[in-house]
Amino acid sequence: MECRHCASPLEKPGDFCLVCREANTEAIVLEAARDRATITMLAGEPDEPGGRGADRDREEQVLGETTITTTPEDGENEPIELRNFAGLIGDEIRRKRPEEVYAGGERAVIRAVREDVHHPFYRVDDDDPVQAVLERRGNRALDVVETPPAEKIGGSHSTLIGGRTGMSAIQTVAGHPHVKKVIPGPIDAGGKGSQSGMRAKVTRADDGGNVRMLLRDGSSVQENRVVTTARDREMGERIRDDLNDVLADAEFR
Repeated sequence: MECRHCASPLEKPGDFCLVCREANTEAIVLEAARDRATITMLAGEPDEPGGRGADRDREEQVLGETTITTTPEDGENEPIELRNFAGLIGDEIRRKRPEEVYAGGERAVIRAVREDVHHPFYRVDDDDPVQAVLERRGNRALDVVETPPAEKIGGSHSTLIGGRTGMSAIQTVAGHPHVKKVIPGPIDAGGKGSQSGMRAKVTRADDGGNVRMLLRDGSSVQENRVVTTARDREMGERIRDDLNDVLADAEFR
C-alpha cells in the first residue's frame, strides 16, 4: 500500500507514513478472542488542502486487516503469555497511530491491550463490529478533551467514598476523552448495606448528554455529575455505554 497523502510505499496497509509524517489510519477495530485478534484499519478519503478532519461526514472505508495469534498458556505462565499477546497487538496499533480504537471480544485481552497503548478506547459488542463502527463514526462528531483526568475533577464536595478506590473509579471515568468534568456530590450514608465492596455505575444520559456516576461502598452512596461533550441524549447514551465498559474492565462493576 502507498501513503494516501504522499504516495510513499508503506510496509503494511494503514501504517503511519514516516516520509510525510501523516497518519493513514483514523480508527482501528479490534476483535479479540483469547487466541486470536483481528485488527481492521479504517479511514476516510484524504482531506483537501485546508486541514485534516474538516469534513466528518465523508464516507469511510476499510484499508485492510491484520491477524495476530497466540497459544494460550495455563497456570503461572498465563500472565506472561497474555502480556506478550497484548504487546503484539499494541505494536500493530502503535504503528498505525489511529485517533481511536474500538474493541470487542475477550475482556481480559482488551484490558491488557488498553494497559499497553494510550489511545482512546471504546467498547463495541455488535455481531458485525466493523460495520457498526463505520456507521457510528459516520453519525458522530464529538469533541475530544485533552485535559488530564485529575484536572477534570472539581466541585464543592471534595470527599469521595471509598478513599483511594473511589478516587481511582472517578479518575477512570475522568480519563475518557469525551468527559469534560466530574463533579462529586454529597454522600448519602443511609442506603442499604452491601458486602460487595466499592462499585460504580453510570446512569442514563439527560437531554443535554450529561450522565451521573453512582459510587456505592457498603451503605454509603455518592452521586457524581459527569459533564460530557455530547450535545443530546443519544450521544450521551453512547458515552454512558463506553464509561460502564471502562468501569467493568477496571473491575468496578
